[in-house]
Amino acid sequence: MSVKAFKLVSAVEWEVLMGDKNYINIECIECCGKNLYIGTNDCFIYHFLLDEKISVAGKTTFAATKQLHKYLGLKKPVSELKAASALTRLLVLCDNTITLVNMMNLEPVPTGARIKGAVTFALNENPVSGDPFCVEVCILSVKRRTIQMFMVFEDRVQIVKEVFTPEQPCAVAVDGYYLCLALTTQYIILNYNTGVSQDLFPYCSDEKRPIVKRIGRQEFLLAGPGGLGMFATVDGISQRAPVHWSENVIGAALCFPYVVALDDEFITVHSMLDQQQKQTLPFKEGHILQDFEGKVIVATNKGVYILVPLPLEKQIQDLLASHRVEEALVLAKGARRNIPKEKFQVMYKRILQQAGFIQFAQLQFLEAKELFR
Repeated sequence: MSVKAFKLVSAVEWEVLMGDKNYINIECIECCGKNLYIGTNDCFIYHFLLDEKISVAGKTTFAATKQLHKYLGLKKPVSELKAASALTRLLVLCDNTITLVNMMNLEPVPTGARIKGAVTFALNENPVSGDPFCVEVCILSVKRRTIQMFMVFEDRVQIVKEVFTPEQPCAVAVDGYYLCLALTTQYIILNYNTGVSQDLFPYCSDEKRPIVKRIGRQEFLLAGPGGLGMFATVDGISQRAPVHWSENVIGAALCFPYVVALDDEFITVHSMLDQQQKQTLPFKEGHILQDFEGKVIVATNKGVYILVPLPLEKQIQDLLASHRVEEALVLAKGARRNIPKEKFQVMYKRILQQAGFIQFAQLQFLEAKELFR
């Protein structure tokens, strides 16, 4: 049974981005606060300011104001963008080279600092250096079976470590000293400081696109065999049951308590609390799904959309209205980490009371008694 957890709202229309240039496609996106960056297949970066408006009726809309665009001077697509807001830098991957540009004017740093030979890269969101004016970057190198760790400063880069893997890596996420890697035939956890690695489970990267996503401290979400979204900790164990995705998932994102997945026809929403599928949104031609500081963004080649979460209280009330008491209580308990303690306690008491009356009306007196108590 479905829950309305998200609404899909358009953020950047094609006309705003490109006018009548139909040959241009969106390759990658990055969002940092109100700043939205788009990389295209013709080697441009576009910077927009996103303004969120909520009407009196509670309807959310977004207005995207174009700030500027910058041509990187190559005939190659911009394949990845990552913001390092503490440094006011944007890391841009194009033609196997990561360039540092200023987040506001999109100009390359005067020192020309760059990292060459990168296939893809990830930022360490749980850094080990303790330096607030540095970001830690892990790159999958063009050199076979090689991973490199860099420290990136405002105007320079410094290699810290080079690690070799048993097979060719094709996707990576980082947490502290731990790398979660999709290799050619399996996923592994690798501690790049000690060199100790641990196999997770087999996976064929030739058949499907691997997904490796850090979802919290020392925990990752992976696209497993048989269309399963699998959770794994750095110790190589799973503390949550898997979610059932379709076989051809393209991307995944987290917006607690939900895991959102994209395939070639739908966006699906699963609860991390009970692993049930809660919502399905038709969405064709999507190829990007990412979360940025809690904001879930999805994109086709021609447009950018935001999945706006409905307030958890509204979702709980909808479940109670449908007499889905167990689901409402599970969601209410899960909402504890998103709501201030005093507010949560007041809300939770009211929900228990409502749930008690629903059970009472259904002649489930023992259950009602527990809830009233």
